Parts: sequence; structure tokens; C-alpha cells
Amino acid sequence: MPPIAAPSTPHRIAVIGGGAIGGFVATLAHRAGHDVTLCLRTPLNRLTLETDGETLDAAVRFAVDPETAGPADWVFLTTKAQDTAGTAGWLHRLCHPGTVVVVLQNGIDHTERVAPHTPDGTDILPAVIYASAECTAPGHVRHYAGNEIHVPDGPTAARLAELFTTDRLKVVPVPDFTTTAWRKLFTNLAANPLTALLQQRMGIFTDPGMAALTRDILREAAAVARAEGADIHDADTDRVLEMYGLVPADGGSSMLYDRLAGRPLEHEHITGAVVRAGERHGIPTPLNGMLLTLLRAVDRDIRAGKDADAAQLANP
Repeated sequence: MPPIAAPSTPHRIAVIGGGAIGGFVATLAHRAGHDVTLCLRTPLNRLTLETDGETLDAAVRFAVDPETAGPADWVFLTTKAQDTAGTAGWLHRLCHPGTVVVVLQNGIDHTERVAPHTPDGTDILPAVIYASAECTAPGHVRHYAGNEIHVPDGPTAARLAELFTTDRLKVVPVPDFTTTAWRKLFTNLAANPLTALLQQRMGIFTDPGMAALTRDILREAAAVARAEGADIHDADTDRVLEMYGLVPADGGSSMLYDRLAGRPLEHEHITGAVVRAGERHGIPTPLNGMLLTLLRAVDRDIRAGKDADAAQLANP
């Protein structure tokens, strides 16, 4: 196993969220030689990343209480978008003037979502990450494909690129982040709801009928994206279908993993983002609207089950 690279300037890095993306980024930041704290709800004994036929150990610091965390130079926010408000305690403890919060979440409104929960002087950097990964056990992440973070071009993007001295994670500055955010949303718009609703993995997209449904879902969303100012065309739909074909058949989506684990779903920030934008522009979105209705029903069932479990624990 190659030694950990030594960066020219080690930084204090905090990663909020112990899911697959959080573990992926925390491990690679540690492998790049930085001082990394992984902020979690429940403690872990160990963090490992399975990638490219290797298993990498990451001796990061684990924190479960914001009061135990010190200021950070960089904060990577990797929780689900719907959990952003719940990270306010961490953000206020970790951030100081000059801290950069890299928002690695789904959706198209990264800055607006996070800004109310950060102290003045915090630099918020919206980002999209192209990485398919799954927590197969607490503290163990399996990485399937993808290794890029796309951020708006500029000085902060250049500084972010300098953090990682490994080609396992690449920072890509982009001149048009609106288009980038919508293109990333496209990668989730069919895979997430369909795998979660069917409780099946990515191999389902080899079916011609499923591929045709995917194309219709994305074409419907493309009209909305263009109305929002994104440069989205048929080629973007083709690219998503090609990408689905490259993911291993046993790979999944974050929404599928959440449903299998009984966690609330992120549908409002993925499918819901398309439906709401369509309403703003008077553009019909019947397919995405149907998916949103079904996902809301599944999510209600998940939340009801969690409430029932909590009540049983409170009143055994």
C-alpha cells in the first residue's frame, strides 16, 4: 500500500456526516496527509475504504458532540440535504472567518440551503461529487465508481484542488455551476427514485423498457433545467444512460441505500426540485410528479416506522 502523501501545508479538515460520501472524502483527505475529524451521530471504532481492489485505513478523529470539535480550515458537508438544519451546531462550532464549507449534497440550491446555518464570514462553496459508494457496515465504505468533485471556478476551487495530492479524488473547476448542478441532478433523477421504489440495484437499467422510461424522465426534466438557465440537451440524457451502464450491476443509489436501511429519503431535493421548478415556470412534469408522489408515500411509511420504534423504546 502506498504511503500517505505529505501535503505542502496540512489543513484541519472536518467532514460532517458518516455516510458513504463522508467516509470516502474523510479517508482520502487523511490519505492526503491532513488532520481530519469525522463528525457523526454515533461513534465508530474504525474507518476503512474499499476502492480499486484495496482496503484503505483512515486514522481520523471521530467526534459525536459539536462541543468537542475545534475550528476547521475546511468543512465538507456530506449529510443528506434534508438534514442540513440539524448540522447547525457543528457548523457554528467548526466555522470561523475564513473557513470554507464545501457542500457535497444533492440538489440545486446548495448555498441558499446552508447559509442560514453558518456564522458570518464563512465561505460556502457549492459542489457536486461524482462518486458511487455504499456503507456496507458501520465505518466501512465500498467505492464503486467516480472520483470527481465539481465546483465553481475561482480562487477557492484552486485552493480546494491543492488539498488532495492523490488522483483518487480530483477537483474539477467549472465555469457554469448552474449547468453542472443540473447535470448532477440528472444522474440522480432516474437512478435514485427507480432503484428505491423497486428496491433493485443498477442492473435494472440494462432493461430496454427501463432505459426508455429513464430517457422520458430526463427529457421532461431537461425542459425545466433550460428554463432555470442550465445548458442541458439530449446529449446529457445520453450521457446519463451511458453512465448507468458503467456502474456495476450490483451497485445502487443513495436513495436505495437509505430505503434499505430504513432512513428517510432525499426525494424533495432531487425529484422535488424538478417538480417545483416546473411549477415556477409553468412546465408540466407528470412523470417526475408521479415519482414524487410515490416517494413521499414510501417516506411517510419509513418515518411512521421510525416513530413507532421510538415509541416502543420509550414505552416498553
